[in-house]
This record gives sequence, structure tokens and C-alpha cells, in this order.
Amino acid sequence: MSRRLCWRVVLAIGSLSVQALANPDAGAPAAKNAAAGGAGSRDDSVPSAATGADGGTASGVDSVSSADAEADGGSQADALSAEEAAEIQRALQADAQAAAASEPPPGPQPAQGLAGVIQSLNPDLSFIADLALAVFSEENLQTGGHDPTRTGFNLQQLELAVGASVDPYFRFDANLVFSQEGVEIEEVYATTLALPYGLQGRVGQFLTRFGRQNGTHPHSWDFVDQHFALGRIFGAENNRGLGTELSYLTPLPWYVEVSGSITEAGGEATARSFYGPRDLGVSSPLHFQSTGAIKQFFEPSEAFSILWGLSAATGPNSTGRGNRTDVYGTDLYLKYRPLIAGETTIVSLQTEWFLRRRQIPHQLLSDLSGYATLFWRFEQRWGTALRYEYGSPALLEDGTAAAERDPLDPEWNADRHRVSANLTFWPTEFSRLRAQVSADFPRWRPTPIYAAFLAMEFSIGAHAAHKF
Repeated sequence: MSRRLCWRVVLAIGSLSVQALANPDAGAPAAKNAAAGGAGSRDDSVPSAATGADGGTASGVDSVSSADAEADGGSQADALSAEEAAEIQRALQADAQAAAASEPPPGPQPAQGLAGVIQSLNPDLSFIADLALAVFSEENLQTGGHDPTRTGFNLQQLELAVGASVDPYFRFDANLVFSQEGVEIEEVYATTLALPYGLQGRVGQFLTRFGRQNGTHPHSWDFVDQHFALGRIFGAENNRGLGTELSYLTPLPWYVEVSGSITEAGGEATARSFYGPRDLGVSSPLHFQSTGAIKQFFEPSEAFSILWGLSAATGPNSTGRGNRTDVYGTDLYLKYRPLIAGETTIVSLQTEWFLRRRQIPHQLLSDLSGYATLFWRFEQRWGTALRYEYGSPALLEDGTAAAERDPLDPEWNADRHRVSANLTFWPTEFSRLRAQVSADFPRWRPTPIYAAFLAMEFSIGAHAAHKF
């Protein structure tokens, strides 16, 4: 576009703006006509210019300001010719195309509706590392697979947790555990999201819902090591297996959840009291492990809450095709947390007890195990806890000890007691330092077992909230 033509366009537009401000009533019809592309419909007192959609016709400019006359050397400007108007139109279109090309492409829009739960390429991921420096006075009797087991440094676990919604109907979760011995699939399962009538299902490999502690991972424990009752009854990795589960949230006035599962009965570290390492196979529905639980929640006040549960598990054991094991349990959790601004105090009492009955050839063995813990978080970053644990020897129906007939723990011929205490410091919610001491009194040993731990935990990434 020529320099002179550019000046004429600028001056014409400036004249339009000045007169429109001076006479709004007259400017409105002119603006309307220009927007409509009318070639002859305009107010003669207001200079205007417009082009049609095809850029071939344009209305003339009746008058030019004195500034325009100066730009033309003091002479009166002629009306724009059709060729000049077409050139203006082409130049404006070229500028608009260049501006559009320079803008970045629009980003992805947030998903809405059903699309919002469609599987993402970025599921929730987290890594949690648990390490401990341990000292034992003599050979220990630790039963947990993630417990410190030797004097020196111990890598308890490196857990990779993965979780995401698959679609509106299922959620996927997995926990992979890395250790110095290898990699283990601890849990991998899908959970239903849309079953009616308060129902929810799980399918895959999962920790059963027996009791309070069985379904938890080390990063949610109040102690460095797990309660020895769980390792004694279910195994070093707690009770889990491949199977399916169905739970029901009842419509009662208080919280009541009922759950039941059917899982494989084999696994030395996961189903010790059942088939354990000697899996005899499945030829009947009775050869699975069946687990049921009832959880009830009460809230007497805003600061005080109670969770009480009853559990039972039954399945075949490895002493013979017709022999079975039954485990019964009850758990109680009391929590006090005042709802006062700035108050971080938490006091909780947790206890859980197990009665195990095992059929062996021509005999029935029974034993009792349990624990009780008291936790006090006295500052936002500081807490302390105490624990007492008990385990009886296997008894016959007449009450006499029969450890020599126990195929799992023949040396456990007397009571066992253990007490522990710890102090925990949380620098942030992503790290934890814990110092713990314990004294173990197995009555079949001549001396107690003393232990001290300094444990550290570090976590990164997203992780689901812990259960109540």
C-alpha cells in the first residue's frame, strides 16, 4: 500500500471518530450503515467508508480534514477509487491472517462429564521408602516381612503406589514393593464405582479386611515393626490373596459396613494358618479362604469417635484335605481429637485380639494372640506411643499345652509378652523420623530380647488418604 494512500485511510478514520463523538445521534446511523455494507445509505454530514464482502465496491469520502490536505501538499483529496479500496481490503485481510498465524494454538480443554473420568496417561504415583537402623541384644523373633530383622541398617521397603480411575465404573490400584531381594506385587486390584444399593466390589490380589491392622502398609503404622500376632497367624506379609470381595454399606442410622471375600488359601507369607506353603489345590469351593467382617462407627461427640469391628476367616489347612482353620477377631479403635482452632492434639487407643482354632489329625489346637496400643500426638510434629502384645501357646481342648504337636510353631510352648515405646517426629507430612525401644519376653527363652530402632521414612508423589 502506498504511503499517500495509508495517510488518507488514517485521516478518514480519524475524521469519522471525531465527528461521531461530537454528534452521537448522527454517527449511529452511519455506523449502522457501514456495518451493513450499504454503498449509498449514509448521513452526508459524517464522513464514512466501508467495503462490501467481496471488496469490490466502497462508499466515497465526501470531505477530508485539514490534516489530510496538509499531507497531500495542501490540495483537496479526491474520493477513494475502487482500486484503492480493494487494495485496503487486501492489506487488512493480510494483516488479520498474519496475526492469527502468530497466536499459539489453544491448549486442551478440561474434560467434563463422562470424559472427566476416562483413563489418563498420568495416574497417581508415589514412592515411599522406609529404612531403619536396628540393634538386637540376641537372635530376634520378628514375624513381619517389613520388620528390621538384623543389627545394622535395614531397608524395610520401597513401595510404589499406583492408582487411577479406569472409567466411570472402575478404579485401578496397585502396590509394588522393592527390597534388596527383589520386587513383589503386594496388591493389584480393581474397585467398582457404580454398583447400586450401597454395594462395592473388588477383584484382583488384595489384603483382606480382617481386623484393623491387616489391610495397612508400613507407612501408616504407629510402630517400626508390625504386631507379632499378625505374622504368627497370617504370615510375614499379612493376609492377602487372589480373589474377589463384595462390601455393603447399610442404610442404618449409624455407619455399618459388611464385607465378604473369597481368596486363594495358599502362601507361606500370606495364608500361613491355611494351606501356607503346601498348597493342596482347589477341587471344591470349600478349598478357598473365606473372610467376613463387620465395621461399625459411632460418634458420641464432635471430638470423640469409636470404630468397632468383628471378623472371621475360614479355610483349609495343610495338615490334611479335610482339616480346616478358623480365625475369629475383634478390634476396637477409640480416637479423641478436639475440634478447636489451632489444636493438634490426638489421643487414640487401639486393640485387637485373635482366636485361632486349627484341626490337625485327631486333635484341635487353639491359641490366643493380641495387642493394645496407646498413641498421643502432643504437638503438630511430635507424637509418642506405647504397645503391649501377647501370644499364648497352642492348647488342646482340655487346656494343656501342645506345642510339640503344632506344625507351625513347635517351639512356642509358653506365653510371649512384648512391650514397646517410641517417639516420632514429622518434619513435614512427607517425612518421618522415629526412635523405638522394645523388650520381648518369650517364656521359652532364658533371657529377654531387647531391641532399639531409629527409623526414617520419605515419600514423594500423590498418595491416597489413610483409613480412619
